[in-house]
Amino acid sequence: MEKYAVELKRLAESIFNQEILKSMERLFKTLGNSTRLRIIKMLALRKLVCKIMVALNITQPNASHHLEMLERVGIVKRKKEGKWVFYSLAKPEIVDVLNNLSIC
Repeated sequence: MEKYAVELKRLAESIFNQEILKSMERLFKTLGNSTRLRIIKMLALRKLVCKIMVALNITQPNASHHLEMLERVGIVKRKKEGKWVFYSLAKPEIVDVLNNLSIC
């Protein structure tokens, strides 16, 4: 039985390295929020300015927090033009992934 346990442990460690697992964990934690999912869906339709808070009925600090989290995992990118900050999807394929994962 001990040999089997050692083989299973080796298998589990070989599937993903810790760095990849941590990166995936951050991504899924980021995607596990309905506001961030709504932001992604909106950005799939068009670039948005920092006033996204109005559309989502959230405060500016809250909107900034969500956008920063999406930016940190590489889903959203920003571009500053004068006073305005425009947000867009850095990885548009995320929308297809989300649509394929949709249960409903």
